[in-house]
Amino acid sequence: HAQATVRWRLASSFPKSLDTIFGSAEMFAKTVKALSGGKFEVSVHAGGELMPAFGVVDAIQNNTVEMAQTAPYYFTGKDPIFAFGCAVPFGLTARQMDAWMEHGNGRKLMDAFYANYNIKSRSAGNTGTQMGGWYRKEIKTVADLKGLKMRLGGGLFGEAMQKLGVVAQNMPAGDVYQALEKGTLDATEFVGPYDDEKLGFNKVAPFYYYPGWWEGSAELEFFISAKAYAALTPEFQAMVDAATAVAARDMTAKYDAFNPIALKRLVGAKTQLKAFSKDIMDAGFKASMEVFAEHEAKSPEFKKIHQDMRAFQRDQLLWARYSELRFDNYMTGVKL
Repeated sequence: HAQATVRWRLASSFPKSLDTIFGSAEMFAKTVKALSGGKFEVSVHAGGELMPAFGVVDAIQNNTVEMAQTAPYYFTGKDPIFAFGCAVPFGLTARQMDAWMEHGNGRKLMDAFYANYNIKSRSAGNTGTQMGGWYRKEIKTVADLKGLKMRLGGGLFGEAMQKLGVVAQNMPAGDVYQALEKGTLDATEFVGPYDDEKLGFNKVAPFYYYPGWWEGSAELEFFISAKAYAALTPEFQAMVDAATAVAARDMTAKYDAFNPIALKRLVGAKTQLKAFSKDIMDAGFKASMEVFAEHEAKSPEFKKIHQDMRAFQRDQLLWARYSELRFDNYMTGVKL
């Protein structure tokens, strides 16, 4: 039987220039339209177009828009639990996150939390393990972090970095270049080579560190108005679910395909790649565990989700020891 035409609006937290992340929202809209034969259309709006980049959760909660695409850890100011929907320090890799969300307890636990905000969640894709950011000076010791003014995307790693003396600042990606150029920021992290190259960070901060221990991966999410979703027919709900899966897979594949090529270009443009020392990694781990313990002491729900994620992670790490970790370590040492 004929279905009524549906029109939704999707507000992203990201600029159109990021064809990886913003492209996931566009892929979702394109897929929904194709699946519905044009009867279900979603207009996609870049960060700042309908509302500020960090205003999308309020918009979903108030039913101003039907969907958002964002990084959940941007909203830890509302509740630290938001971080588990995206990334926490020394957390899950992209495949581990996908497994926890879809076949562990992750999606169930997070959607129970998101229900307080009129949100149903679906993956919008994952960046994979991120880089450790761009710095105007070398970071050789933990002491070099003290007083460093650094843009951090949000979430619990900002608290961990503050314990190490970093002055953490949260701002949209589009504002960072100018702040680095003017010297109001000393460093920034964003994602990885492909996105970072587009944002031009290498032109104002020559030292590029790795790995981003605060983001073993970063899950971008589609936040869907629970009220708007419930009003859809079962057929349209199935289309939303299918289209988010298509968009998520496309984003992650883009990052894996494009990052290596972009990294080679950056190195060719005189970017200086630097590994964080073990001392810095150890200090980051210690500070992060302190942050988790502090939040667990204040919130039983935080503790429940964190402990569930870590139990899942322990099994994943055990398996990785005998599978991809061993294989990848070997393959990086041979000549192809």
